[in-house]
Amino acid sequence: MKIPISVLVVIYKSNRDVLLIERADRLGFWQSVTGSLDAPEEDLASAATREVFEETGIAVEKLPAGSLVNMHHQIEYTIYPEWRFRYSPGVTRNIEHWFALQAPENIQIQLAPREHVAYQWLPFEEAAQKCFSPSNGEAILKLFSGNKE
Repeated sequence: MKIPISVLVVIYKSNRDVLLIERADRLGFWQSVTGSLDAPEEDLASAATREVFEETGIAVEKLPAGSLVNMHHQIEYTIYPEWRFRYSPGVTRNIEHWFALQAPENIQIQLAPREHVAYQWLPFEEAAQKCFSPSNGEAILKLFSGNKE
């Protein structure tokens, strides 16, 4: 069963284009990298690093130091009813922690085909609007607002 604590990682380039990936289980649902902790004691940055690699093939540890930044922002939201079966009975809320990752211009993306079927780089405003989750869009806008705390 999934742990109701997760990370969201907004991946972007220096030109402020943001990477969005399309869910395999819901075509037309575009999002940033997301994922739950593997264990309650898993470090949030470790979870973010793991999820980025699993979903995009980007090895955070091979990027320049400081590429992955904890935005020190978390939200609590109601888990979509169609995805609650992944959690223990009665779990309806999730706490999501936001991160940002600056990627090199020439980064190669390798999707996990069971999770995502397509990706695109979009200007951040367009990416924020395209996300199926309003909070994902908010995370993108917060990153580029200059107010990361």
